[in-house]
Amino acid sequence: MSDTRKDPCKANACRIQACLNKNHYQEDKCLDVLEAMRQCCLKWHKESLCCSGIDLEKTYLPEASKEKKPTGKSNK
Repeated sequence: MSDTRKDPCKANACRIQACLNKNHYQEDKCLDVLEAMRQCCLKWHKESLCCSGIDLEKTYLPEASKEKKPTGKSNK
């Protein structure tokens, strides 16, 4: 039937649900766990069923999007 291996991102999905429940479903209170899920899905999206609804292009933490922009060494 289904593969018996554990879903590598399931723990992150559970953390998202717990955080959203604790914070009355205010997504902005759970950005760190959402970003952790996205990072897991970037690595495991082909094996994890939990990643089916995750936008891999969306960065949840403002700091992460700023850090990604500089791609090389200084051009000076």
